[in-house]
Formats: sequence, structure tokens, C-alpha cells
Amino acid sequence: MTTAPEESARPATPEDLSLVVALAAVLRTGMTAQRGGPLWAAHDALAPLTITSLAARSADPNLATIVGTLDGHVLAYGLAHLEPITRGHGTVGVIDELFVAEPARAVGLGETLLAALVTWCRESRCTGIDATALPGDRQAKNFFEAAGFKARRLVMHTDL
Repeated sequence: MTTAPEESARPATPEDLSLVVALAAVLRTGMTAQRGGPLWAAHDALAPLTITSLAARSADPNLATIVGTLDGHVLAYGLAHLEPITRGHGTVGVIDELFVAEPARAVGLGETLLAALVTWCRESRCTGIDATALPGDRQAKNFFEAAGFKARRLVMHTDL
């Protein structure tokens, strides 16, 4: 009898940061290859992550860096920040990046990681949470919709 892998999510520790940098590189390669990806990389993506930039995030209560583990191995990460609502009151949590390595997909690790990010946003008193899926990325769209997210805005673009 085999046991199901144990998935968990927790704030990143200094020992996790090199793994997060490596996972972020895989995310960026995959996103850039998708429709809308090159503009995402040039306009919307966070600056390339480094151990130093990730370490600095831990000192800022408005930023979250969470890792997802499978049987104790870091195979996923999520980054989020708090963004004040410009006209009104409150704060929106923004999931900047959420990535699960290919071998750890479809076992619940992404859902566990997302739940930890949602908990962080709730504890930060957010009124809502935004996350991005590129056009045509049906897997990401389905993932977020299954968690109760729905589109609130579509951005249309044309190259010149």
C-alpha cells in the first residue's frame, strides 16, 4: 500500500530561497513562451528574482513569499503583495506568481499553496484577491476558477 504524498505550504525560509529562484526561472521560461507572455515578461512580471531580493521580501509585512512542499521538498512557491484600493477603502491582495513544478502538479499542492496565500490575504484584511492568467492558459484559468476566482477585467492589446 502506498501512502499519498504529504503536501504543505509555509512562509519561505532563507534555506528555501535558492530553490524559489530556480522555480521562478522555470515559471518565466514557460510564461514567456505563451501567448501574451513576452509582453507579460517585459511589462507585468516582477523583476527577476534573486536570493537577495527574496530575502528583502521577508522584512516587508506587505509582501508574502510562501513555498509549497511535497513530502518536505520545496516544489512550488507563491508571491503576493498588498495593494491599496485607490478610490475607496481597503486593500486587495495580488498574487504576483504561483508556480508548481511539473512533477508535483495534479496532487493538490497548488491548491494548498493557494489556500496559504488566501489565508495571508485574509489575515492582512484584504477585501479581495487578484491573480493573473495569460490568454489561452486554460490550465491556470481553470485552477483559479475552481478556487472561486472569476474574471473581473479583460485587457485587450494590439502590437504596433
